[in-house]
Amino acid sequence: MSLDGKHVLVLTTNYGTEQTELERPMAVLREAGAKVTVAARKESAIHTVVSDRRPGADVRPDTTMAGVTADGFDAVIVPGGTVNADRLRTDGEALRLVSAFAAAGKPVAAICHGPWLLVESGLARDRELTSYPSLRTDVENAGGRWLDREVVVDTSGGHALITSRRPGDLDAFAAAIVQALDAEAKHAVADRREE
Repeated sequence: MSLDGKHVLVLTTNYGTEQTELERPMAVLREAGAKVTVAARKESAIHTVVSDRRPGADVRPDTTMAGVTADGFDAVIVPGGTVNADRLRTDGEALRLVSAFAAAGKPVAAICHGPWLLVESGLARDRELTSYPSLRTDVENAGGRWLDREVVVDTSGGHALITSRRPGDLDAFAAAIVQALDAEAKHAVADRREE
């Protein structure tokens, strides 16, 4: 399956992002042909972590969250890392962007602690999703239905909401994002044929 022509945005702060949750989905999407843009709070390096305990690799962002809109992108990904996710959920630009993607009917994907942004933005309400287990109460208090699965894809709200629990679920998480983008591409082709 080819995602040529698809463009995905990744939202992150500049500290505390779980390294594999940032890098693995990007690698899978790029291998499938998608363009991936990383937007951070600042233009400086993203200092990732490994298992929330050890320093990880530094990653250069492509742009800042303030410098982008949902226009021109086909999906958004929110990686975890406890500190990263806690800071993202109070970041006005991150809230603006994730809400804009949902309003435009574009897939929104979040892993591990990343669903905190979905809770804060109201996107968890009346949706099925998963997260790192410690967020279960937050998800349920926000009106969501928490499921203990490696990946949950909920399409009931007009856009795909793709969530996973932890780094061990990354293969399923990345595959679900690729599948959602591929399904959108096939749907767009079918629509053009009917015109």
